Amino acid sequence: MKKEESTIKRDLHRVSVEGDLIVVGGGLSGICTAITAARAGINVILVQDRPVLGGNSSSEVRLWILGATSHMGNNNRWAREGGVIDEILVENTYRNPEGNPVILDMLLLDKVTRESNITLLLNTAVYDIEKDDEVIRLLKAFCSQNSTEYILRAPLYCDASGDGIVGFLSGAAFRMGAERKEEFGEEMAPTAEYGELLGHSLYFYSKDTGKPVKFIPPAFALADITQIPRYRNFNAAEHGCKLWWVEYGGRLDTVHDTEKIKWELWKVIYGVWNYIKNSGEFPEAENLTLEWVGTIPGKRESRRFEGDYILRQQDLIEQRLFDDAVAYGGWSIDLHPADGVFSEKPGCNQWHSKGIFHIPYRCLYSRNIRNLFLTGRIISVSHVAFGATRVMATSAYVGQAVGMAAKICTENKLYPRDILNKGLMAKLQRELIKNGQFIPGLMLEDDTDLVQNAKILASSECSFRGFSHEDNWMTLDISSAQMFPLTAGQVPSFSLHVNALKDAEFETELRICSRKGYFTPDVTLSSLQFDLRAGMHVLKLDFNVSLDDGAYIFLIFRKNADIQLAFTGKRMTGILSVFNLVNKAVSNYGKQSPPEGSGVDEFEFWCPRRRPLGENFAIEINSAQDVFKAANVRNGIDRPVSQPNAWVADFTDPSPMLCFEWTEPKKVSIIDIFFDTDFDHPMESVLMTHPENVMPFCVRNYRIKDDKGNIVFEKRGNYQSRNRIELSTPLVTRKLLIEADHPSENVPAAIFAVRCY
Repeated sequence: MKKEESTIKRDLHRVSVEGDLIVVGGGLSGICTAITAARAGINVILVQDRPVLGGNSSSEVRLWILGATSHMGNNNRWAREGGVIDEILVENTYRNPEGNPVILDMLLLDKVTRESNITLLLNTAVYDIEKDDEVIRLLKAFCSQNSTEYILRAPLYCDASGDGIVGFLSGAAFRMGAERKEEFGEEMAPTAEYGELLGHSLYFYSKDTGKPVKFIPPAFALADITQIPRYRNFNAAEHGCKLWWVEYGGRLDTVHDTEKIKWELWKVIYGVWNYIKNSGEFPEAENLTLEWVGTIPGKRESRRFEGDYILRQQDLIEQRLFDDAVAYGGWSIDLHPADGVFSEKPGCNQWHSKGIFHIPYRCLYSRNIRNLFLTGRIISVSHVAFGATRVMATSAYVGQAVGMAAKICTENKLYPRDILNKGLMAKLQRELIKNGQFIPGLMLEDDTDLVQNAKILASSECSFRGFSHEDNWMTLDISSAQMFPLTAGQVPSFSLHVNALKDAEFETELRICSRKGYFTPDVTLSSLQFDLRAGMHVLKLDFNVSLDDGAYIFLIFRKNADIQLAFTGKRMTGILSVFNLVNKAVSNYGKQSPPEGSGVDEFEFWCPRRRPLGENFAIEINSAQDVFKAANVRNGIDRPVSQPNAWVADFTDPSPMLCFEWTEPKKVSIIDIFFDTDFDHPMESVLMTHPENVMPFCVRNYRIKDDKGNIVFEKRGNYQSRNRIELSTPLVTRKLLIEADHPSENVPAAIFAVRCY
């Protein structure tokens, strides 16, 4: 027994923890910062004030993780973020295709606790700091679960807390609200009537019990549902983050009024459920019960801290290039009316750019606190640009850049800004790309990679001639297109099988993108028109144009419900069909037509269909396109951009194989292989379900052999993008062979990159 006499005062139990980097905030940006830094070899303390990791993606809030892919509703092809966030999304899709948020909690805890260089402190809130001039010296934090005060010290700090607690306490310059149009010339800068802040949201889940369930609302529930102008949008089928527009707080202080905002959202949620259960409008809700209601609101916007550069609307819409780019975004500029669910305006005001945009490193550290990194939604952006950078996959991607920057700062005893001043930006970008972080316009240049000096041979290379006719037909009830990667020079002719259900006019266009490496087909090179009699036809499409550079072309077929086109069951890395679809979830109505003077472009949307749809059209190319060469695995780009950037074996190759030969024996300790997990798939993390848990393009089974034919590594059942093989004993060999089995009879083996160290 422990017994203590009365005393004037007692102190809290106190524990001191030291590391190289302290990350405050355990949302996805903090997680990806911490894991990236830890894997790079530095000691990280990850401080999270909640009992689980994941922030808005966790079971406490239950918002799906999204970024540049935007629900596959924009023109950002192959835009899912790489690196650690890709690993998390792929893992979650594999383990949790049903989108259970509790399983995502488990997965995130698993990922973090596997890292020996991370000390994780859950339920621990930072409440004070100490600093000398412009340098933070320590943080003070308290864990209510173990009644312990933590004194946390490190040379470097990263604020990933969402509200910016470390930045705020340390005196870092910040903004809250919207800039006036005059400050940055942003045409989308909102008026005071629209509002300057995005609000919070709470969600609920319902379930069918199989028997009638009564609901008696609490006294605080909203009694008059008509106070919500869009109340007729509620129904018994939708729940969770599909009700993202149940939002409130944009007229309040979204930091200090959060509890007040939460109560108003509870009032709305229970009032909505009362309406669904007891209004008589929804008889199908008789057996439904509330399974879960959020207890903390998901926050969108509060403080934004100032770095050496403030990203703005024009940077996004014009896709301006930055020498210090370390990440990208691609979500729309997505602003919400400050009155939220009580507004008569639409719940959001989304305007897309034509493609993904750079996020520069100068936005990722405080301009006046020398050892403070910024990540997540608090990075240095205007309110308008924040509308696009705030989403979780983008925040996580930014975090990965911060994690790697922290490694470089640690090994060189630098502060964040010094990476620019010391000329280390190229190193930061190189290390990020090596670890799967695609940066638009950059490619990996790595002299330490042994593959760069190897002779590369392959058992086969797909000499691409399109797809042969199969007896499968798709009606042109929507304008459709086939994307093909072509080499520079004369555009070949194409053969297309068409079935006219009756006499009809068939229109086709050949388009490319005005900006290299992007996927908005806004330049028409040529068009053809055919007057078809009813029946089957094989049309030759000869556009008589040439390409200055290799590029993706779009063969566009205009909507005509009297026309059917043949399609194939075969799929390939870097080959897509796209459609002039409507996706209201991301304000895609087939064409973006912004108001005059908004500073936003007008263009059409051409998006894939989700599998099991989205088949390729059976179009034959009259001359082979050599775009799938083995040499692509060392070109420094690990996803399709202007070309597929992958080795793809021939469909008929019985044993696909890559061989790397050197003139003298090489010592190989690490082998990095990058496979195709379909960077076009958003992999929404919760609520939405996915028909597959392994992407159809991903090589599942492969073997690595040395120059004597010995198997030095074998993998069965792979599903991840990046496979990093660290050999327990370095391999000395003149030759390395990778035997990769085809994923299926309809999908050939493909590899984006192989690197050896």
